[in-house]
Amino acid sequence: MAKIVLTVDDSASIRQMVAFTLKSAGYEVVEAVDGADGLQKAKAKAVNLILSDQNMPKMDGITMIKELRALPQYKTVPILMLTTESGETMKSQGKAAGATGWLVKPFDPQKLLEVVKKVIG
Repeated sequence: MAKIVLTVDDSASIRQMVAFTLKSAGYEVVEAVDGADGLQKAKAKAVNLILSDQNMPKMDGITMIKELRALPQYKTVPILMLTTESGETMKSQGKAAGATGWLVKPFDPQKLLEVVKKVIG
């Protein structure tokens, strides 16, 4: 059975690139347009990994991570931040919220696949 990845980003082009990259490697992809949408989709369908942007309307990535980590089914699911934010302060806030890892945009599709494979197989 294919592993399911939820990609959360307000940029349609980033979601498309992530989805294309992951689908070509055999992953199933669920797309969300912001943190609130991501939270709703994660509650509706169990996923194996979440890739999230930080800066989005309605709900940012770190707030979404905190909300997800409060749910029993998402206590241990890997959550990777995929964002333009690369500052140490933001990274430590992400880690404190429960982010598993941090990738900086623009991303290298091959590197993304390597990280995803390492995290969920």
